[in-house]
Amino acid sequence: MELPEGLYSPWQFFSDSVKRSPNCPMLGRRQVTDSKAGPYVWLTYQEVYDSAIRLGSAIRSRGVNPGDRCGIYGSNCPQWIMAMEACYSHCITYVPLYDTLGPNAIEFIINHAEVSLVFVQENKIPSILSCLSNCSTHLKTIVSFANVSSMQKKEAEELGVSCFSWEEFSNLASSSYELPPKQSGDICTIMYTSGTTGEPKGVILTNEAIMAEVLSVEEMFQLTGKGFTEEDSYFSFLPLAHIYDQIIENYCVYKSSSIGFWQGDVRFLMDDIQELKPTVFCGVPRVYDRIYTGILNKISSGGTLQKTLFQYAYNYKLANLEKGLPQDKAAPLLDKLVFNKTKQALGGRVRILLSGAAPLPRHVEEFLRVASCSTLSQGYGLTESCGGCLTSIANIHSMVGTVGVPMTTIEARLESVPEMGYDALASVPRGEICLRGKTLFSGYHKRADLTEEVLVDGWFHTGDIGEWQPDGAMKIIDRKKNIFKLSQGEYVAVENIEGKYLQCPLITSIWVYGNSFESFLVAVVVPERSALEKWAENYNLTDDFKSLCQNQKARKYVLDELNSTGQKHKLRGFEMLKAVHLEPNPFDMERDLITPTFKLKRPQLYKFYKDCIDKLYTEAKGTKK
Repeated sequence: MELPEGLYSPWQFFSDSVKRSPNCPMLGRRQVTDSKAGPYVWLTYQEVYDSAIRLGSAIRSRGVNPGDRCGIYGSNCPQWIMAMEACYSHCITYVPLYDTLGPNAIEFIINHAEVSLVFVQENKIPSILSCLSNCSTHLKTIVSFANVSSMQKKEAEELGVSCFSWEEFSNLASSSYELPPKQSGDICTIMYTSGTTGEPKGVILTNEAIMAEVLSVEEMFQLTGKGFTEEDSYFSFLPLAHIYDQIIENYCVYKSSSIGFWQGDVRFLMDDIQELKPTVFCGVPRVYDRIYTGILNKISSGGTLQKTLFQYAYNYKLANLEKGLPQDKAAPLLDKLVFNKTKQALGGRVRILLSGAAPLPRHVEEFLRVASCSTLSQGYGLTESCGGCLTSIANIHSMVGTVGVPMTTIEARLESVPEMGYDALASVPRGEICLRGKTLFSGYHKRADLTEEVLVDGWFHTGDIGEWQPDGAMKIIDRKKNIFKLSQGEYVAVENIEGKYLQCPLITSIWVYGNSFESFLVAVVVPERSALEKWAENYNLTDDFKSLCQNQKARKYVLDELNSTGQKHKLRGFEMLKAVHLEPNPFDMERDLITPTFKLKRPQLYKFYKDCIDKLYTEAKGTKK
């Protein structure tokens, strides 16, 4: 799909919606009084437009010009979107900042992207100030989403940086800055994503990529059901610093839909949903898993009759979906009588569910397709593909368990990976997923070397291994590099982590394992024999080494020591281990667990220790409760 003539910037999506629907609600958040959240209070499209125009002018008054870079740092809220639109209005590249990229990530991004002004959530100002002395070469202006204390202003000014409250900054606006002409090739955003070796990579996305992605989302909805309208309401809680939510919110703006923000506290997530009653919900598997478990628990506690009725309705509707009937025609009466109650879990109005960021377990996907009274599409995408590039089609039940077909802006192919035994030309084609098209990134900022590694002859090599299904859908089955995602969407560069843990004197080898259906890591560890035996002596344990490896106290001791090593090396929470298996025998070539150069053979290790791994997860989940 080509970008239509006359489209140059996502700013046009916004300004067109303002002309079309000035009084429609655009951005809403709950008013909190005496720590109690009330109803949603809304800003209209016209009000947000007026604010964005003032902010854009104020940004220019600080010497930030078209092509320069502004940072946005904070949880999803109306100010985030207003700052983004203000950047669009003056062709300023916005750079989302977020702290789960690890220690010093904020400082690294500000310097690497040469950010000269940053919009910051009030409670994040201290973390900007703490690294300010190392990044004040570029950063000259800090703007709070709300207020700023006189102490904070003073601290910033001592380093030559000006600090403003939201209101003070808006008042800097003047009418002398006209909106500059836009080009589709202008850099819209630089989005930083986890690198394998620690340093985040800045993914460059142009206006064209963002707009083409938004238009292909619209095309997908139109072809397979119904697009968003002014009547639709979207619940915003997935981080705006990530491409997934970013694209959906740009799509909402394009369609004049309303966006309601969560309070930023996971404890009130379900309460916020009940208050907003959205029609569109984007989630990640971890959230859907919680909803699924919550509904099942309610059904289980409802007595035998309720359970039997639910099971009958479930089987009946599932059979009709499998026959090819669309969601709303598969069992309309049972939807009213039985599934309406489960629909209430997301407020009662949801008509579209989208899932991304990690694979959705098949049983959860099937359950939601049957019981939520909404269509559910699972998609696949990366920051480098500007979000979704493959998506399963609503109402095509055979696509359950897959990420569907390529979207209209992208071509996809598989490339054989002989060293892993994947053949793209076999009767069941498997290989590395490669992408080409309008929504691809333009490269990694200041890292031509990394760009050349993954962009070959116009094809982006994703590092994910896919398998084409007979109906043209794609199933993700493996990862080419040793980097994977946990179920909450965090990337884990496993070799990097193993290197840190190996600095613990208690162990000689470690294999860390995780996958995208689990939210934490476990490991198989070969302990340092003399160190473990010395510890046993201190506790008057007379077990031999093999028995020691099975001793619960010894396992806990090794686990605690590993995690304390991890903390010393500034590993993040999700990189910590929740359980370990102690292996008395070193990993060896005889069992095909390592290469001649002592590199771990991960697929073989998993095959060999699969039962151990399953046990570790069961054990760790038991203690978590």
